[in-house]
Amino acid sequence: MNGAQALVATLVGEGVEICFANPGTSEMHFLAALDNARMRSVLCLFEGVATGAADGWYRMKDAPAATLLHLGPGLANGLANIHNARRASSGMVNIVGEHATLHLQYDPPLRSDIEGLARPLSHWVRRADSAGTIAWDAAAAVAKASEHPGRIATLILPGDTAWQEAGHPVVPARAPRGVRIAPDAARIEHVARVLRSGEPTLIILANKATRGVALERAGRIAAATGARLGSQFFTARIERGAGRVPIERIPYAVDPAREFLRGFKHLVTVETGEPVAFFSHPGKPSLLKAGATLVHPLVEPHEDSALAFEMLLDALGADRVAPKLQPRTANPAPTGALSPLSIAQALAAAIPEHCIVVDESLTTGRETMGHTLGALPHDLINNMGGSIGYATPVATGAALACPERRVLCLVGDGSAMYTIQSLWTQARENLNVTTIIFANNSYAILKAESANMGAGEPGPRALSLIDLDRPKIDWLSMAKAMGVPAVPVSDAGALHAALLNSTREPGPSLIEVRL
Repeated sequence: MNGAQALVATLVGEGVEICFANPGTSEMHFLAALDNARMRSVLCLFEGVATGAADGWYRMKDAPAATLLHLGPGLANGLANIHNARRASSGMVNIVGEHATLHLQYDPPLRSDIEGLARPLSHWVRRADSAGTIAWDAAAAVAKASEHPGRIATLILPGDTAWQEAGHPVVPARAPRGVRIAPDAARIEHVARVLRSGEPTLIILANKATRGVALERAGRIAAATGARLGSQFFTARIERGAGRVPIERIPYAVDPAREFLRGFKHLVTVETGEPVAFFSHPGKPSLLKAGATLVHPLVEPHEDSALAFEMLLDALGADRVAPKLQPRTANPAPTGALSPLSIAQALAAAIPEHCIVVDESLTTGRETMGHTLGALPHDLINNMGGSIGYATPVATGAALACPERRVLCLVGDGSAMYTIQSLWTQARENLNVTTIIFANNSYAILKAESANMGAGEPGPRALSLIDLDRPKIDWLSMAKAMGVPAVPVSDAGALHAALLNSTREPGPSLIEVRL
């Protein structure tokens, strides 16, 4: 057994089910090892697709995937979506190929400081210097990635480590995965006193608190105390829709967010911090709460929110209170011109039950997604890190994690061009992903941001760096080239029909929404 075989066998033994790969010469022994492994391997045509897909896999599985990246430049190509995964607390194990140790002294063209590239966005970095210890290294990487919150682990694999004999691999005893710590009892009692006061309170939920038993218990607390439940504008994954506990979304823009938060005396944070503006704007504050509002941490990011809410319900004597659930909104299929509202109505009427909605519709979606709360039960995934080009890779990983569920991927035309290679992987793997491209032929969000930043109306030269209409992107041809069937729509009725049609047939599809 060589080092690469020991590495792959250990990843499989530690529970890693899938590897998103964009390999090169130095990773050939790893590829050979995959042939006889019980690990699914998925080819991605760009490293940012591989790292984004690993993020999507984790968000739906709560377990890390592996990526295979080629040397420092390959890692660099994947860093934007590693950043997004880190901000979303998604665990992943990045295997980064490296030149054989003795070859490095000759300064070959692809030599780079891989540790230096990896460290700012990784929680754990190690160079596997020996085939004999690589199994131990791999097990440690998976253990780190599996912590709560999820962590980014990067294991650098020199070529000679991969091809040398590994002997009899030894791995550490497996520690419990994803262990979550109980919150401090004094903190629970403090928040219970805040809630008993009856003063206006918003409980801000994030990460694992926005789904499952934690969300249900948060809903019971809200019903018992009159507190409201909210989330930051972007959240890793929310279980929402009819029959689920509804969560209000703090607005993105500074002024609406401050107005939304103005009426609260208390903010209680759960696996997150207090609301902060996404960017600094001239003359506007970074912190969004009103000056007299008090912030009370209830659950730190590494703690167990479900247990915290159980303890809080006991402290409040509200164990038997039922949560208020979101009713179903039976909107008729919309007709007429496309607008944020009619797009939302089309989505709300067409989202199938247990759908996964991945949203990167930066311009259109800010107004749209708030109108879909009453749709059939679904999961909503947002971009936590703000680096665009996340949606189509994350949708790819989510579809592989949950092959029985339809994934709707909402993305602007500017963002989609960053990682459009995802379509090819979706076609190759026959994934149930409907990609909705909002084609306004512009980085329209930057026009709004110019006004928000007080930079004034963009002039001709500035507009030339924002508009995408010379030439216009031919999305139908792009999809066809990647093996994905596509249709254009230019009104709300056609969008609704196209969405329904896309969910009736297996495999990927693309809808170009011409705005």
